[in-house]
Amino acid sequence: MPVFLMFGKYNADALKGVSPERTKKAVEIIGQHGGKVISMYAVLGEHDLVFTLHFPSTEKAMAASVGLNMLTGISFTTSPVVEVEQFDRMISEVKSL
Repeated sequence: MPVFLMFGKYNADALKGVSPERTKKAVEIIGQHGGKVISMYAVLGEHDLVFTLHFPSTEKAMAASVGLNMLTGISFTTSPVVEVEQFDRMISEVKSL
């Protein structure tokens, strides 16, 4: 199943709603769209949250991202990822053309 990173950025209103209950609802939304949580971290820096998730498709990842924004008010950026070994193979194939 494809892996996606979701980067979340809080606004003042979104911070007010932080709770274990909201996190549980967020995990439920991810599951409703066929997703599975690999990891969820609160971080310092440009982003406030980083999630690593499995989804069956880009469309499901997008739907979950929108659903999470509607639930939390958190702005999410969602990116598909590939493992470095796969990336190396892809680049090798391009170089050989």
